[in-house]
Amino acid sequence: MEIGDTLPAGTLTAADGRPFALADRVGRPLVLYFYPKADTTGCTREAQDFSALAEQFRGRGAAVIGVSRDTPAKLLRFAEKHALSVELASDHDGSVCEAFGVWVEKQMYGRSYMGIERATFLFDAGGTLVSQWRKVKVAGHAAAVLSALPS
Repeated sequence: MEIGDTLPAGTLTAADGRPFALADRVGRPLVLYFYPKADTTGCTREAQDFSALAEQFRGRGAAVIGVSRDTPAKLLRFAEKHALSVELASDHDGSVCEAFGVWVEKQMYGRSYMGIERATFLFDAGGTLVSQWRKVKVAGHAAAVLSALPS
């Protein structure tokens, strides 16, 4: 994804099990943040930070959706456990992660594996990518995304 690209086609599954097309979200600004795994330390903190600012995002007309490859049932438990107020969605087959280029080779303890790169994409109401953040560090990130939205 590059600045100026349009929102790719794809379908995600909401935590309640309802599928939805990304194209259905065009018409208002959209923040899609990709995270590796629900209920891990960094991913929990990121979801909590976006949730803490959810009203401000809504006040600017923006929808915020956190995307991982976790099952909808796990996302629902994650949202309930941490009282999250942002929408979470499953990309169980990984097709949306592939379209955004966030399914990447990672390394931990000398072992290589495939996983989701923590990344965020901001689309305007017309579905055009206006900002992106790759290899995100969680601290202060949600606030930086909020500041990129017009007041």
